[in-house]
Amino acid sequence: MSTTKKKGLGRGLTALFGDQKEEVKKEEITSHTRHKVSIGDLSPNKYQPRVNFNEEKLQELANSIKKNGVIQPIAVREDKVDPGRFEIIAGERRWLAAQKAGLHEVPVVQLDLDDNEALEVAIVENIQRDDLNVIEEAKGYKRLSDEFNYDHEKIARFMSKSRSHISNTLRLLTLPTDVIGLIEEGNLTAGQARPLIGLPSATNIAEEIVAKNLSARSVELLVRNKKGPQKSGQIKIDSNILSEQNKIQENLGLNVNIQNKKNNSGKITILYKNLEQFELVSNLLKRN
Repeated sequence: MSTTKKKGLGRGLTALFGDQKEEVKKEEITSHTRHKVSIGDLSPNKYQPRVNFNEEKLQELANSIKKNGVIQPIAVREDKVDPGRFEIIAGERRWLAAQKAGLHEVPVVQLDLDDNEALEVAIVENIQRDDLNVIEEAKGYKRLSDEFNYDHEKIARFMSKSRSHISNTLRLLTLPTDVIGLIEEGNLTAGQARPLIGLPSATNIAEEIVAKNLSARSVELLVRNKKGPQKSGQIKIDSNILSEQNKIQENLGLNVNIQNKKNNSGKITILYKNLEQFELVSNLLKRN
């Protein structure tokens, strides 16, 4: 077994991939070898938290590889079941793109990792990428929790995230399957979906959010409105009003609050943060 320790694994990985500026201790990165292997001798990582790869971006990477080759080596470990083959730990996207580019060999960094560390590395490598959707992130955390008995605090420490971020991200997996699907497809954001957690009508509300393209703030107000009787003095907000409020906010780029009473009288409040925003609103209102 390698001398690589769990607490240093993330730092060692980023050092290998050039993502970390600070100097890393030598013992964290010495237990690996670099060489080239046949592209057919690599297998996907069974712990890969990423499910979907953007085909357009994959093709862009393939075009880059055709021109420049694979600049960053793919992190692998020896296949325990089939010696001579290698399991990808991090860099599956590069491997797929290299196939599209017609390469026969790719550079690899061979690591000596157990299953626990292999999952950790796969999650770290993927979390650092902007296009990993929040459900894939949550599923990665859940595997750490279910398969390796990590509690939220331990995941947070390892990933350098707050404990609340880990907990809130994992809670998204308690949503109905079809709502989770909307998030995975990019039709619903985590901010829009989070207020739906625990609601029996989450699916119906999610469909309304998508249909009306409601902002996260508008969703919170909508959910509050649908939860039942309002407290004394609290104004009930119609979903159509929320939709209009959202459209005005998008057009202005400013926070807007619409209060509509039962007799359809009310007020529109436009919030500005500086003189420039004030002048923008003022000029719009003074137009003939």
